[in-house]
Amino acid sequence: MADTDTRRDYGGGGGFRQNGGGGRGGYGNKRKRGREDDDFEQGRPDRRPRHSEPPPGTRLRRALLEIGDDPLRLPQEVAQNAAKLAAENYEDEFVRDTFSTIALKLAVEQPFKIPIIAGVIQYANAENSEVAKDVISKAGPQLQEYLDAGQWREFKLMLRLVACLSPLYEEDGVLPMLDELFNRAVDLQTATPEDTVGLELVKIILLTIPYLLAANPDAALQQATSVFLERTEIIASAPNPLEPLVDPYPDNNAQDERPMACSSVISLLQLQLRDEESNGWPLKCIPRVYDPNFKQVDPTSDATEEANGNGEMKEPTKHSFPSIVVPATINPGLKALFPDLYFSLFADQEIESVPSTTSIAACVIRDAILDTVNILDFNRNATARFLNDIDCYWSPDTFVKRATAFDKLRDMPAGKPTWKPEDVIIDAIFSQIFQLPTPEHRLVYYHSLITESCKISPGAIAPSLGRAIRFLFRAVDSMDMELMYRFMDWFGHHLSNFEFRWKWAEWIPELELSTLSPKKAFIIGTLEKEIQLSFAKRVRDTLPTDYHPLIPASKENEVPQFKYNDDTIPYAKEGREVLLMLRKKSAEEDIQTVLTAVQEQATAHGVHDPLVPSTDIYMTSILSIGSKSLSHVLSTIDRCKDRLLAVGSQSELARRQIITSVVDFWADHPGTAVNIVDKLLNYTIVTPMAVVQWALQDRIDRGRALASLQTYELVSITMFKVTNRVRQVLRERNNMNLPYEQRQQIDDALPRERQGMRDLFAAIEDAVAVVAAGAQDEMVERYDDGSAEEETVKMWGQKWLRVWRRKAAVEEAVVGEANIGPLEEPVPEAVVEDDGDMDQVS
Repeated sequence: MADTDTRRDYGGGGGFRQNGGGGRGGYGNKRKRGREDDDFEQGRPDRRPRHSEPPPGTRLRRALLEIGDDPLRLPQEVAQNAAKLAAENYEDEFVRDTFSTIALKLAVEQPFKIPIIAGVIQYANAENSEVAKDVISKAGPQLQEYLDAGQWREFKLMLRLVACLSPLYEEDGVLPMLDELFNRAVDLQTATPEDTVGLELVKIILLTIPYLLAANPDAALQQATSVFLERTEIIASAPNPLEPLVDPYPDNNAQDERPMACSSVISLLQLQLRDEESNGWPLKCIPRVYDPNFKQVDPTSDATEEANGNGEMKEPTKHSFPSIVVPATINPGLKALFPDLYFSLFADQEIESVPSTTSIAACVIRDAILDTVNILDFNRNATARFLNDIDCYWSPDTFVKRATAFDKLRDMPAGKPTWKPEDVIIDAIFSQIFQLPTPEHRLVYYHSLITESCKISPGAIAPSLGRAIRFLFRAVDSMDMELMYRFMDWFGHHLSNFEFRWKWAEWIPELELSTLSPKKAFIIGTLEKEIQLSFAKRVRDTLPTDYHPLIPASKENEVPQFKYNDDTIPYAKEGREVLLMLRKKSAEEDIQTVLTAVQEQATAHGVHDPLVPSTDIYMTSILSIGSKSLSHVLSTIDRCKDRLLAVGSQSELARRQIITSVVDFWADHPGTAVNIVDKLLNYTIVTPMAVVQWALQDRIDRGRALASLQTYELVSITMFKVTNRVRQVLRERNNMNLPYEQRQQIDDALPRERQGMRDLFAAIEDAVAVVAAGAQDEMVERYDDGSAEEETVKMWGQKWLRVWRRKAAVEEAVVGEANIGPLEEPVPEAVVEDDGDMDQVS
């Protein structure tokens, strides 16, 4: 929602002025005497004021949108002013619509401000009870709509606003509704232990309770909540069978050795609320904006009278709780749900720079940050500013002063806060980058948030980011493999935005490790990412000399050499001829003549498939012509795609040779090779199965290839295309705007697409399972003494197996037969019969 300023500026420079203009120079400053001067001298006021005050609705809109953003103003004062403006002008229809619309929109768009908005509504209720009545009456239907549709985030946030207004209800309806939601969660969990919708309901319930009790400290409500928490213990403390799938540290089962325990969020919430209960429900981090005793002192009036009034506190007007019906059958929503684990980089360390996992603030603040981040994904700059101002939206003394050095936290007096807002922000963003099975938005969005935050407060964010990077690097060995590659992807991207500056000297000892070591593989992969985003020489110049062997001089050649220029290579003469013909765009018949000669020579030399060498010549020539840029190679492939498609249909080995030619030609730039294979998949020149078999069979190299970034990226982009295709087919199948006959055809195609996807997942699992077990043929021949290298290779096989089993399970949860149901038939339109008695218009 954008703010509109209705004021008009009739003065100023640079604009058009009828009399003289408003330039900056001396010329044009003299103007003719006009009617305005006569009006002034004759005492007549100017009929056109320079600055007219915006109407109340516009001022109210701006006040609500900016509420809480100013750290120099008390939230009670800001809320009271907005409430007074609404209450005094509530007879204005625009004011009425503006207040309720924006209040409810802010609740589901800017979660930080929910307690402040609730405070505004309570202050307005004291002035004019119609304000609160309208908001509550409109919040109910929206809450019901979100619940019926399974829009869990919007439902949670609207329920939070309703809970913050608890003191205004004639009878508390929040806790009874939470009780009904919990009953549905129990039913769902009883039906299947792998249910996740019930877990989501329990999480919403437990996240609502802190706001409810912070807004309404009634002793009876606290007692009822304590009894209610005894019931939620059943579900919150029970481990979900799906939790191991989303564990970020699966390779270390000993809890005391794990980088972070990563408990489930609902189990933490249960323990945290119990801790708050034992301490009398302090809930210190949640701001209490509404204070009936708060009075602003007007310096122009009697301060004592203004502050104290008549000494009587007016009882707020009560309203009926909105009618909400919890359906017997809960709509799970469109998004597949998985157990939510609490991932943190800084929690539970010696110096508490973020809330401890035993504090309710850990989950409450994290939840508000994540909702803000994922709701405002359309504007990373605004989101970064919100995060930078996080300390404005919570109780005073929740955080230390911004940009406080980490070392100074040790010197903080007892009882003073030590939570750094920068650490809390970075911790939350990384929890999304490392969200399993998939983050809500594309990873680059979370990358950009960190980048924008660094630009807004470089001196404050950079030290927190440095400690985060070091923590993650130490945990690389035990980290889920997919998360390691996400870390690598972010780290290379981030360094490219800040001149590739990092203290690489800290990691020099890791260079002595084997290239199969996860830490060494991470360093190699990060440097490769940097080179993809820049140039090899520039990256090399930012590194200590110890790293230079990882970036050989050959990587500085942006255009690879055409291998058939070397006469020692078989078929070199024919290779050069084909290259020249393709450059001259010769007829296909002439090119075929040369390729046929190559095939005849290959047959004479006993080559198993003579199409393989001729395909290598043809594809390598295409790559050489297109080596200037990706657009060059795409245009060349497009021109030659018919022959490439024909080759693939004739021979599977020749199809895989196309991939081999690409990877070998771009051996010094593996990222470029991955991009080209991605385009070949789009053209269907190579098939997904061909890519998987090439990467995990032809080039497995006794399992060593599993430690390669290129291998992972090739398989990942291939499977993403396949799974995305199946999901698109499913979406079109369920698209009720399409004709039913067309949807039936799509429904018939869905099983084929789904089976193709399953075959690929099975091929990946079969290939890596034998590596994980040490049973791969070449491994059995090479590793016969239980060497350390064999154990490392088996470890990579286990990492791969875990990642792709999880991805297969996720896709089954989305597109499997058990989850999509039968094809929905269109509802026939009602036919209205004409009884002939309708009024006629003459």
